Amino acid sequence: MPNRSAGAFSQDWDPVVIHKRPQKAADTKDPKLVNAARRQGAAIESVKKYDAGTNKSGSAVNPAMHSRKLAEETDVLAHEKVSVDVKTAIQKARLDAKLTQAQLAQKINEKPQVVQEYECGKAIPNPQILGKMERVLGVKLRGKLK
Repeated sequence: MPNRSAGAFSQDWDPVVIHKRPQKAADTKDPKLVNAARRQGAAIESVKKYDAGTNKSGSAVNPAMHSRKLAEETDVLAHEKVSVDVKTAIQKARLDAKLTQAQLAQKINEKPQVVQEYECGKAIPNPQILGKMERVLGVKLRGKLK
């Protein structure tokens, strides 16, 4: 057991301040807390935001400006297709190898429809597929054709 000396005891009378946690933004929106603050007489500020909570964009306010921008648009928005040189090189090399479109597709592990789209010029060029065709057919399809 600790030994206590018979000396004078002193007490610490310094004030202890306990702070409440800081108020969060979510607490200012809580109706219960707002009403409690009103009852206590605290100053409450409310600001109405313009078009808050609606699904309107800035262009919906002035649709004439948006339609004018669309009318002035001159860019051609189309995907690049397989060039005529590439499609004829694929057809010529496939026929020289005596392969059908389905056989070529099987050798490059693609669907026959993919080979057909490349030979018709409708496909969007994919370097991986062109590389597979180059390997099987033995012709250069990517880069500059000679």
